[in-house]
Formats: sequence, structure tokens, C-alpha cells
Amino acid sequence: MLEYTTSGLRARTHRPGDAPSARATVQTSLAPGALDLRSLVPIMFAFMLRNIASNGFVYSDPQAPGDVSRDSKPGCVIAAPSFPAQTPGIDQDYVFNWVRDGAITVMEVVRSGLPAGPDGTVPTLDDYVRFADLCRSHARPPLTQGHACYTIAGEARPWTEQNDGPALQTSTVLAAWDQLGAGTREQAVDLVNSNVAYLLGVFEEPTTNLWEEHNGYSFFARSAQLRCFEEIQASTIAGIDKPATLRPAADRLRRALAEHWDGGMYVSVLADPGNGAPPSPRNPVVAGYDPNIDIVQAAVYGAVPVTDTKLLATAARLRSQWEEGGPAFYPINKSDREGRGIGPMFGRYPDDVYGGDTAHPQRGGHPWALSTCNVAELHYKLAAEIRTRDAVPVDDLSTPFFAQSGIDASTPPTAAATALTATGDAMVRAVVYHSDHLELSEQFDGTTGYQRSVRNLTWSYAAYLSAMRARAEAV
Repeated sequence: MLEYTTSGLRARTHRPGDAPSARATVQTSLAPGALDLRSLVPIMFAFMLRNIASNGFVYSDPQAPGDVSRDSKPGCVIAAPSFPAQTPGIDQDYVFNWVRDGAITVMEVVRSGLPAGPDGTVPTLDDYVRFADLCRSHARPPLTQGHACYTIAGEARPWTEQNDGPALQTSTVLAAWDQLGAGTREQAVDLVNSNVAYLLGVFEEPTTNLWEEHNGYSFFARSAQLRCFEEIQASTIAGIDKPATLRPAADRLRRALAEHWDGGMYVSVLADPGNGAPPSPRNPVVAGYDPNIDIVQAAVYGAVPVTDTKLLATAARLRSQWEEGGPAFYPINKSDREGRGIGPMFGRYPDDVYGGDTAHPQRGGHPWALSTCNVAELHYKLAAEIRTRDAVPVDDLSTPFFAQSGIDASTPPTAAATALTATGDAMVRAVVYHSDHLELSEQFDGTTGYQRSVRNLTWSYAAYLSAMRARAEAV
């Protein structure tokens, strides 16, 4: 609480006058047994759900307040309720629907077990399918079905084409199938078939990457597309098309993913040589972009198996770059480790400069809540796989990753799974500790740990929920 004085009187506080400034809200206790991460799921879900529009919960477009024609349509998932006039020091407007963010968010609605209505369906999911189809209808040439961002009314926003979006959207619609109404299912089948037909035509082409900064051959997009094709191939839903080119396309994507390995890590985005030559991990789209957190996200949201030791080698390098001695060291990780026994927290990539204000870039970037939860989820999923297989995938490539959790080739599988879960818990505890009374912004300051950038990022909550679902399988 900030101190405020009137007529020489101190504000109501029990802090000594020379005490350091306190945080804006009470902090979560880190005492043993004081924090049950699973118990926070209903709160995080409620925070996430308030960023999804419905018939009874409508947003006004901050760029046109009072213009009801631009109000949100049911099923719109806003990236965050932040826009410059509402968030001083931030020059970004997140009151838009990103296809990728929406799909990741609604997947958590699908998995939440929301009560069904009288007809046995979940209205939020019906709304999502209808809004997705509305957006698709507005992606007219020269835009494509990979168009990434729409207004809250479903109109295409001038933006880039990102071919991970239709793949993630398809996976979410397939997962939601049993909770959709009969009328919505017909619309869902048409949407899925259209997405797959589009992806089959573009999966071998460059695309704008996850962070919307570069165009090239994206590891994350390829992984999301592979997951989509595999799920379509396995689907038993009536009316879902399975073109003859589907299986060969999946095979080519598996080979393409393997080609991102440079001998030490998976490279996030390969540059397009532009001369017909194949892309190479020796020719990334830009220097300073790797190791990139989207490699871990390719396992969380895509088809890369968490037991892939090349993935684990990349994850080890991600962690080391943000810990003490690393090239993009976050001082808060040192403070958290030494003083609180939590962390570390993760950012996006080593040369990141985005902190919510593009006019004032800061080299090195900051930790992100969603990145940290995604890495925790990797640990949880790997722990579950180890328990199932009764084997730890330790080899020369994965040894550094396991060593970060105190695991080596002699560690019994059960003990390894327990250690990995504890590592993931420490990461998520850091997110909770540095939250604003459980509300999650996009980023944390890499030095102080205070939240920064846009407030109440929807994906931050979805990442927490996804991590907790994975944790339930690990313990």
C-alpha cells in the first residue's frame, strides 16, 4: 500500500517509516503447505472466462465507444481488456480476437467441465464456433483463412497471416464436439473441413510466426499443423473430410520438424532461402532469436512429444539463458531462488525487446506468465510419461535438462517424476507469488518481479489452467 499523509498524519499502516515500499496487494504465503496450486484453478478460470464475450456479457470497442455496431459478438475471446487509454505506459491495444489465443483459451473451456444447458450443450462453445465461422467469412482475398486477428465484432483487422491459427482452432473444435448443439455441429464440420483444406494447401509455405515478428518456416506452426492432421486422421466424427493428401502431409511435417535441429537445439524459425533451396537451421530468420520458448510451446500445443530428447536439450538451454550467468539473465530469478525457493521464470527469446510499449524497447525482455506455465507443463507432462513408461529418457542430449531437476541416469523413474513435478511447481509458484492478487498480466519485470505490460492476459490464465491439468496427470 502506498503511504499517503494529510496534515502530517501517517496513513494507516503498521510499517516502520524506514521500511521499503510494500506491494500493491497482499502476497501469497510461501510457507510449506500454504499454497495449493490446484485450489486456484476455479479463480484462474473465472478470470479467464470474463474475457470471453456472450449474449449477456458484451464488450464495447475502445476505438469506437458508443457504436453498438462494433460491440462484441458472442464467442469472441479478447486477448486482454487492456488498451493504451486504460493502461498508462502501454501503447498496445489487445481488445481484439486472435485466432491462436482464442483456440488455446477455449480448449480450457472444453476441458473444464462447465455445466451443460437444458439441451446438454455448453453455450460458450456454441458461441465460439459461430464466432470463428463469422471471422472466416470475413477473411476475403487478399486475406486468407490464416488471417490472425479480428475485431470483437468479427471483422478482419489489418494484420498478418499465421498458419498455426486454423490448426489450433481445428483441434479445439474437435475437442468440443460432444458439447456442441446439433445445429452448431453442422457449422463446426464445415469450419473444420475448410480449415484442413486450407492447411493442406499452405503447410509447406513460410508463415508469420507465433510472435508475429518474422516470416519463415516456423517450428511451432508446423507442430500445430501436424497435431491437427493427426487428429483429423483419427477422428470418427461424421462428415469430417480425410483427403488422400492428409497422411503424406503429416509425414512431410514430421520430416520438416526434424530439420530444425542444428546439433544443439531446435531453431524456431528457418529463413526462406528464396531460391528454391531447402531451409536450413544454419540459416535462422534472425540472430538472437534462439533458443525460443515457442519450441516448448510446440510440445504443449502441438505434436512434438515431451520425451523428445532434442526438445529437452533445447528446454535446458532456455532455462540456463535466464538464470544467473546466462546471456539474458533475469535478476528476479536469482532473488526468487535464494530468498523464496521458487522459479525460475521464463521469457520468449534472448534478444527480446518487447515490454508492452513498442516505443520504448528494452533489450533482454522480461519473464512471461504464459511462458513460465508452459515450461512447468512440459515438466508435468514428462513426469506423467515417465510414470507410464517406467523409464527416464536420459541420453547425452537430455542430460543437462534432467540435471536441472537433480536427475541423472541412476535416478529411479518414480523419483524422477516426483522431482520434475517439484520443478514445475516451483515455476508456477513464482507466477502466483508475483501475480497481483492472482490476476496475471502478460509479463513480470525481470529485475523487480512486479507485473508489467498488458493486464489480465487471457492466455496467461489459459496457460495456468493447462499446466494444472497436466499436473493432475503427473501426481
